[in-house]
Amino acid sequence: MNMTHYMELLATNQPWNLIIFMAIPVVLAETVAITELYILYTRKLQGWVRYLNRVAGVVVGLYFIGIIAYLLVNAVMPITQAGEWRTIIDVIAVSTYLIGGIPMVLIALQDLGVTHKDASEEKKLAYHATYVAVFLVFAHLAMIAGMTDPALLGYQGAASHVMPDGQMMKGDMPMTPNQMPMHPGGMHK
Repeated sequence: MNMTHYMELLATNQPWNLIIFMAIPVVLAETVAITELYILYTRKLQGWVRYLNRVAGVVVGLYFIGIIAYLLVNAVMPITQAGEWRTIIDVIAVSTYLIGGIPMVLIALQDLGVTHKDASEEKKLAYHATYVAVFLVFAHLAMIAGMTDPALLGYQGAASHVMPDGQMMKGDMPMTPNQMPMHPGGMHK
């Protein structure tokens, strides 16, 4: 199966890319989301849950600034310049991942007092909740598109196979019994 660049990024350099580009930002963003629900339900704008919400919001926002900058320079620009996007599925996966970071950056800016300084606590809560919702939408779009095979829209990557010694074998793949050609009656010969 072919992969989007999003999935390839997560699958390469295991486990580090998965930790850096998925685990850390998702754990922080989910911490913001879960604590946000608690704050919205209880309306407790003080205390350790709100403190955790703010710390996670600032850290994830700043973290996403780094991720967005890194991926724009090291992935998006080179892939675009080389014309190597693997159909619109690939573009959607990568772009929604990057766009999903923007609401987290906005949360960090709000929690640092850069934006919405004069807004009431209720209004700030509304902005925060909206940013979390937008993040969740884009993060899920990125995951769905990222797991979609770009071959559905015509991408044909080079066939490869990892040998037991870890070496890559390029070219035509040997067929497994489930992939053997069938005669017109539908039974394996």
